[in-house]
Amino acid sequence: MPSRAYNESLWEGVPEGLPPADAHLREAFLLDHVAAVGERTGRIPRVLDVGCGEGHFAAAVLCAGAEVVAVDVAAEPLRRARSAHPALDLRLVESEASLPLEDTSFDVVWAGETIEHIADTAQWLSESRRVLRSGGLLLISTPAHGPLSRLWIGLSRAAFQTRFDPRTDHLRFYTRQLLAELLADFGFDDVVVKSAGGLPLARRVLLASAQRKRF
Repeated sequence: MPSRAYNESLWEGVPEGLPPADAHLREAFLLDHVAAVGERTGRIPRVLDVGCGEGHFAAAVLCAGAEVVAVDVAAEPLRRARSAHPALDLRLVESEASLPLEDTSFDVVWAGETIEHIADTAQWLSESRRVLRSGGLLLISTPAHGPLSRLWIGLSRAAFQTRFDPRTDHLRFYTRQLLAELLADFGFDDVVVKSAGGLPLARRVLLASAQRKRF
């Protein structure tokens, strides 16, 4: 399990206030689904932002009228988030441990560019499912590895070394099919994974939605 010191060190080289990658399309994806949940349930959606960073997406959800709890495994991004967005409910959590949150307490769990950093994916997905209400949504964005991207990585030594540099914090690499199969394996229905940004066959990001099975 990554140490707190390791998680803090990852933020040392990140400029404060740097916009998230593909922020516009990821934010639109998130807000569209949160709004749909509100319309379907007839109540204000309660959203958990896992790996919230500096709070960009959590703040957007709050401004859209939803309730939001934002968690991260490092204190530095939360400090920045408190400074930029003082109205947010921000919480420091342990890396890859059980979330200190009640069962079935959220309508939406949002994980933006988080799942690729997780070593124990099974435990992380189980926790995400646990805190979701029956029929709740898990929303994920993660870097895409489409056909042209995979071909380029295979043919280019520099591209391969950059993508799989062991000094980076990316531990997992997803295609649309692999991500969809993973979510289905962990008890999610209505799994939809689409690619966005970049060029056809070389998209930059995967956007996934999956519903916790009803009980």
